[in-house]
Amino acid sequence: MLNTPDASSTRPYLLRALHEWCTDNGFTPYVAVLVDETVQVPMEYVKNGEIVLNVSYDATSSMTLGNEFIEFKARFAGTAREIVVPVSRVLAIYARENGQGMAFPMPVAKSDDAPVQTATSPVRTGLSAVDASHAEASSADGDEPPHPTSPSGRPTLTRVK
Repeated sequence: MLNTPDASSTRPYLLRALHEWCTDNGFTPYVAVLVDETVQVPMEYVKNGEIVLNVSYDATSSMTLGNEFIEFKARFAGTAREIVVPVSRVLAIYARENGQGMAFPMPVAKSDDAPVQTATSPVRTGLSAVDASHAEASSADGDEPPHPTSPSGRPTLTRVK
């Protein structure tokens, strides 16, 4: 297969596919996001530069899973908020109920004129858990994400074979 430099990223396609898989199987899709100035989320829910968002259809309205951005409206502590997440800032998507999903390479810091690039670490699949204790978007049913933790308090991704 020819690897062309102008080929679009696979990340938005994988996000849409895993979101659909979660929805079709009755799971609640969550995304872990690395927050910077390009991410529009309630900053009071950001912990250690990250936020975990419930992106189920029950917890969001007017959701668009685009090639460049994930956009939707959601309620946080009863207040409606507009959420805009660049696809490049998504660290993982997984099912709340069983932790299965996919992690993506961490974005590499960008210079003023350079586009955001991702690190060359491999993509991991079959996640057992992502630490969602950093922040939770309230959902229609009031469910909260799982709370696995590592000794450092950072999100824990475990490879499952």
